[in-house]
Amino acid sequence: MRSIETKKAPAAIGPYSQAICSGGFVYTSGQIPLVPESGAIEAVGIEAQTRQAIENLSAVLEAAGSSLEKVIKTTCFLKDIGDFAAFNGVYEQYFTGKPARSCVEVAALPKDALVEIEVVAEA
Repeated sequence: MRSIETKKAPAAIGPYSQAICSGGFVYTSGQIPLVPESGAIEAVGIEAQTRQAIENLSAVLEAAGSSLEKVIKTTCFLKDIGDFAAFNGVYEQYFTGKPARSCVEVAALPKDALVEIEVVAEA
């Protein structure tokens, strides 16, 4: 088991790793749309926040020797399920391999984010 940490993605805001590699897979922690350099959410709206969250995931996967193309499962958390169509519009641009997915509405996300995404990918 190997812990992943990269400065190209936001630092963990709690006692956890950005990702763990184990058994040929990468398990990421959820990524919200924090800008790595500032640690703040700068993006406004679901589309921009989704892009930033996915860019953060991409950086973590790259540090683990993987990529968005190797993602096999995503779990997506939306603050408002009414954003589902707009979220999907951005999501499908990045996850062209159509991995398995769960997407749910949640009451709140850290730092009042609109979206959080975690993935499982091949290492």
